[in-house]
Amino acid sequence: MGSRLDGTVERPRAVSEHLVERMLVAGATRIAFIISPGKSDILEYYGGEIGKARICYLVQRQPAGLCDALFQAAPFIAPDDPVIVGLPDTLWFPIDGLCTLPEDRLSFLLFPVAHPELFDAVVTNPDGSVVEVQVKQRQPDSHWVWGAFRMPGRVLHELRDLWMTRDPRDEYFGTLVNAYLALGGRAVGVRSGEAYVDVGTLHGYREAHQLLDARRDARPAELLPAPMKATAGWAG
Repeated sequence: MGSRLDGTVERPRAVSEHLVERMLVAGATRIAFIISPGKSDILEYYGGEIGKARICYLVQRQPAGLCDALFQAAPFIAPDDPVIVGLPDTLWFPIDGLCTLPEDRLSFLLFPVAHPELFDAVVTNPDGSVVEVQVKQRQPDSHWVWGAFRMPGRVLHELRDLWMTRDPRDEYFGTLVNAYLALGGRAVGVRSGEAYVDVGTLHGYREAHQLLDARRDARPAELLPAPMKATAGWAG
């Protein structure tokens, strides 16, 4: 979706490249793709590294939800590692939005949307502290939804440990966060997002193209180099 420069040649971009670009801007040096069995096309497309980041691939054997996917990476993350998480089938601005999130706690990058009932709406106090995540609620109390989030590795492990004790285990990250908050955990929502689109629907796909056209002049097309082949670096 959209395009990138491969040397002097303009080539089409995969939707997930927009998220990778934003992670690189935020300083990511290691990127893990959580993939389903058989998705070798992603490995072939990205290979072992892109920009200054090395890439690995972790397999989620069953489609058991975002929490299960996220915690596939937990064994490879140290408590003091900074962690950023995003969804590869989304497009959002600003490109440097992740840089606005604090690293010392669970922090959500929030975006205003017209239909928050389709997403995870985040209710916050005036100081930005998260009160509740309302998961696809019919009439949510906020029109701000999370599009990506950041946390230290220790918080990721705390969330995973909590998730392991829950029966049934949470499919949605928002319901797990609510349980985390109820036990005294802290999270903050940062309203620095400007535009957010889920590209996974036909309407969203069209909306994403319109958004890219409107923001074309603001896009640093040279930032994201052409994907390397798997033989060029560590492939996990």
